[in-house]
Amino acid sequence: MANAPVQRMSQLMAKTLRDDPADAEVLSHKLLVRAGYVRRTAAGIWSWLPLGKRVLANVERIVREEMDAIGAQEVMLPALLPREPYEATGRWDEYGAELFRLKDRKGGDYLLGPTHEEIFTLLVKDQASSYKDLPVILYQIQTKFRDEARPRAGILRGREFLMKDSYSFDTEDEGLAQSYALHRQAYQRIFERLGLDYRICAATAGAMGGSKSEEFLAPASAGEDTFADCPNCDFAANTEAIAYELAAVDGSAVPALEEIPTPDTPTIETLAASLGVPASATLKNLLVKVDGEIVAVGVPGDREVDMDKVEAHFAPAVVEMVTEADFVARPDLVRGYVGPQGLEKVTYIADPRVAPGTAWITGANKEHTHAKNVVAGRDFEVSEYVDVVVVQEGDPCPNCGAGLKLDRAIEIGHIFQLGRKYADALKLDVLGKNGKPVRVTMGSYGIGVSRAVAALAEQTADEQGLCWPEEVAPADVHVVAAGKALQTELALDVAGQLAAAGVRVLVDDRAGVSPGVKFTDAELMGVPKILVAGRRSAEGVLELKDRKTGEREELPVDEAIARLTTNR
Repeated sequence: MANAPVQRMSQLMAKTLRDDPADAEVLSHKLLVRAGYVRRTAAGIWSWLPLGKRVLANVERIVREEMDAIGAQEVMLPALLPREPYEATGRWDEYGAELFRLKDRKGGDYLLGPTHEEIFTLLVKDQASSYKDLPVILYQIQTKFRDEARPRAGILRGREFLMKDSYSFDTEDEGLAQSYALHRQAYQRIFERLGLDYRICAATAGAMGGSKSEEFLAPASAGEDTFADCPNCDFAANTEAIAYELAAVDGSAVPALEEIPTPDTPTIETLAASLGVPASATLKNLLVKVDGEIVAVGVPGDREVDMDKVEAHFAPAVVEMVTEADFVARPDLVRGYVGPQGLEKVTYIADPRVAPGTAWITGANKEHTHAKNVVAGRDFEVSEYVDVVVVQEGDPCPNCGAGLKLDRAIEIGHIFQLGRKYADALKLDVLGKNGKPVRVTMGSYGIGVSRAVAALAEQTADEQGLCWPEEVAPADVHVVAAGKALQTELALDVAGQLAAAGVRVLVDDRAGVSPGVKFTDAELMGVPKILVAGRRSAEGVLELKDRKTGEREELPVDEAIARLTTNR
């Protein structure tokens, strides 16, 4: 066993902080800064200090080992990329303001890569000419860039981040399914080795395109994703991906549409209160503009419109709310009293809950007037049904009907069956077995490497600080010299013996620092085992503490070393 490194804290380029950073909102941000793992360079841009870099490198190592295990080949592509491939796929415009664009001194357009589908496609186009060259899986671990409007939550949402992105290339859809399954299994092994609690959830493809898509989500209060989990079956999905089947009802017995005076009731709340009906009996009609054209979105009055779903449905078109100027230009659209019946030059989409045959109370397109007995399919037509409501706790599971549970989570991985979107745009063909060109089908698979560090911090930290799983910790043992020269001498000697046996050691040999501060820092830094050379050092007795459980025991030096070097 080769000697492992000993990192002396007297020489460590890191300073711990007693107080949380003023701008810190989430636990991982607070603790990673306080424990000396990262430092802010600018908004959304972070520097990794020695301990943080070790954790990051350990996550990289695990990811790399599992990718290599499925036969993936590692490459390194540039981060500075030309405009043309992204223009060919449409993503130069689709990415919008989040894409870092720049010009070189000759006026050429470039971007900082957010993902590399286009560049990997061109690489394979250059290297593969026959079906015999495929299938192949390529990957890289590289810094990505995204011009976040509001960088926040420390390394959870930055403008620069480390990511593993891999891409599979197959000649047949069956091959793509196999490559997808290989990645799915590899991701499960990766996240289990990292010690992350995670869920595999159905997801939307978004700007990536393609068909099947799943997210790997780490439940955490700091998460920006909301996912639904069924307690009765194996259904789990990002709320943006939940879809319900359209179920028409018999509305033949509903009386004819009738307009009713409803003065001063421009909101669902005032309307329901005035008529003495539940909000669920009313139909809410939200007006938006899609590339400048007005679209009405219909949902039950007791539900909110999920604008992320609306934007995803119309992507890459730009979706924005209507303004006062739009109402002035369209006097037929009466603010607060819009109804789907009789609307002209307005596309009407609705949630499946507004199914054919359902009856509603909704606006009559007149000031202070609503209409009741307004039946979908009889009194108005829906151009397209789209799941657009915000999913709520207790909504029925699409699979079994049980009430769904909602939770917050951090997206740590995402896998896509891209199909031929990028191969079509960039004309990626190989010669098939029959000598004719075959269009290649692709998969895209990402893991947020730096984000995984934050997710681990969120899930494993306690009141004292960080608490790293063994495989990713910056050291195996944190040796603390509790003050005097004798304790320091013993701590350094023990550290050397542990390192000789292959144990990674962080030793607190700082002079002039009180034992209390050293103990607090050991808890804050989160190394799995803490070994203290304290009051019984003269007797050759050390205290061993498990950082996660808090269990302590006093052991003779030889026994402590044996305990920590077993199975090395």
